[in-house]
Amino acid sequence: MNESEFSVESVIANKSIQIKSGKMAKQANGSITLQVGNTIILATACMSKQPKEGIDFLPLTVEYTEKMYSAGKIPGGFFKREARPSTDETLIARLVDRPLRPSFPKGFHNDIQVIINVISHDPAVVTEPLTIIAASAALSVSDIPFNGPIGAVNVGYINNTFVFNPTADELSNSDLNLTIAGTKDAILMVEASANELTEEQLITAILDGHDYIKQSITLQEELQSKTKKEKITLPEPAKELKEYETKITEFLGNKISNGLTESNNKQEVEDTLKTIENNVNETFINDEKDNESIVSNVFNKIKKDQIRQTILEKRIRVDGRKPNEIRSIASEVSVLPSVHGSALFTRGETQSLGAITLGTNTDEMIVDGLGETKRKKYFFHYNFPPYSVGEVGMIRTSRRELGHGALAQKALEAVLPDLEKDFPYTLRIVSEILESNGSSSMASVCSGSLALMDCGVPIKAPVSGIAMGLLLDGDDYIILSDIQGLEDHYGDMDFKVAGTEKGITALQLDIKISGLSEKILKESLNQAKEGRLSILNKMKEVISRPNENLSENAPKIHTLSVNPDKVGTIIGSGGKMIRKLEEESGATITINDNNKGEVLIFSPNQTNLDKALKYITLLIKDPEVGETFTGKVTKTVAFGAFIEIAPGKEGLLHISKISSDHVKKVEDHLNVGDTINVKIAAIDNQNRINLERNKETAVETQI
Repeated sequence: MNESEFSVESVIANKSIQIKSGKMAKQANGSITLQVGNTIILATACMSKQPKEGIDFLPLTVEYTEKMYSAGKIPGGFFKREARPSTDETLIARLVDRPLRPSFPKGFHNDIQVIINVISHDPAVVTEPLTIIAASAALSVSDIPFNGPIGAVNVGYINNTFVFNPTADELSNSDLNLTIAGTKDAILMVEASANELTEEQLITAILDGHDYIKQSITLQEELQSKTKKEKITLPEPAKELKEYETKITEFLGNKISNGLTESNNKQEVEDTLKTIENNVNETFINDEKDNESIVSNVFNKIKKDQIRQTILEKRIRVDGRKPNEIRSIASEVSVLPSVHGSALFTRGETQSLGAITLGTNTDEMIVDGLGETKRKKYFFHYNFPPYSVGEVGMIRTSRRELGHGALAQKALEAVLPDLEKDFPYTLRIVSEILESNGSSSMASVCSGSLALMDCGVPIKAPVSGIAMGLLLDGDDYIILSDIQGLEDHYGDMDFKVAGTEKGITALQLDIKISGLSEKILKESLNQAKEGRLSILNKMKEVISRPNENLSENAPKIHTLSVNPDKVGTIIGSGGKMIRKLEEESGATITINDNNKGEVLIFSPNQTNLDKALKYITLLIKDPEVGETFTGKVTKTVAFGAFIEIAPGKEGLLHISKISSDHVKKVEDHLNVGDTINVKIAAIDNQNRINLERNKETAVETQI
């Protein structure tokens, strides 16, 4: 190791973590490698030389890529290289972004790009918390202004015991998958899926996990002290900016506060604020318009401060609600006649249309990542079209849509039946956001839960969700239930909580301040419980349990257990028999590869299912002397006709057995395609079947 290379190492939650700097990617503002087991993560941080003009937000970009070579794999596709980020990569990038964003100084507007690459992969190591630590470490050793370091930890709950930084195998058997990030003093971010755990259990997990967060911060501070890289100094706000702030504040007076209390809905609030902004622009923007961005930024800052102050002082929200009051709720099911299950959930000015589609094994999602290729039988898609907020925009899947869909997916996963054994369907849920004024992801949870019950999916319990907000000013704070868009935008917290009557199934916490205290965390969770149970009761007024029968439009599935030795008979040579069965019955046949002889029959209706089931039963049954069938003539020869008595099974009806009268020519009595009642007269030692004419009612063997 040369003089410019530095390394620190510590054991945290029984895992050895090593962070190095000064060896790789040295031209970045900051770069490190983090290693746990055989997993190595390279994180870099770069900053533009000049700040962006005319913006009032932090231009931070986080990119996360799992390099396929890290697991000894070659990417798929035509070009055989890593392309656009996968859904999982996008979700991890968002996970890193969320705790980093509030950790930069206010007024810092330089472009920042954090790039995280997994360059060596250990399948036993859970990477999510490590990516946060790696990104924080890269920023900490850089010259980029950063109020870090921040730490992270993953928490599982296995056999009634919390496990910190569990292995991937342990996490797969856990009732909790919780990722926490924070500073030494407070929590910054929470992401969790849970199997109906209580608020008290989640609080314990978060607070106990914070101890390990502190340890990872100490490790980064040790590295930072070795590198000794000075942070750049941010320029002081221009004197001109302060002068504009004073003048515009005096000009506005109480206009914003009064305008908020006089407006009744989202559009009225937006129109009122826009009118006030236009008045400010007309008064303060000069003819050359070279001060336009300054006036805009100053107005936005004052607007935010006054909106927050109005709510904090009056304890009444923009729409007149009390802090813990929920907006009006309307629910409806079976709104789409051709869909397997559907629901419309409306909360205030937020509306979600939920739709359920049931599919077969062939509809499973194939996910090719660093580990083994996975097949997903359940997925949730969230769509946020521009018309939901009355705007014109591009139609494409955004990072935000992927994130909201993943959260709703977690919220409902805990109540689903076993999709392998008890309910062998592939399940897709879609939430179409038709209107939005805050909490659309939690509205998606509600519409999805209602639609599942409408479809007849045997879920354990209905799930509801709520988004909580916070306004904090020194020691004064107010926690808001069921936040709307304006409260989310100007507030300090977005805390989404979903669960059943029994407990929590998903959590997501994001904050815009430097951290969240234990007291506020507990109050928020308890107030959220009160709110989500209230919403749940409203939903139960429409439908409280799954319908006993699946929707008439839903496909039918039947699992048939056969002798494993008969599986080859069903498949046939080169798959010929199973294809014939599918073509003639209209059903889809899948053989489970568990060597147990499980045959899955999937059909769009009961009639086709019955056909396929009957066909398979006849196919695998060994024929017996005396059995009667209605067969089909497949071939005629001089000495008789070959009759298909069951799928793949033929017998010979000798010319002498065709009629009681003398038969000179077979074709005078039978032709290919004719059906005829026959009985098995004999089966020789080579399993050849001899038939005779049967005039009695026979088993129908044709589909």
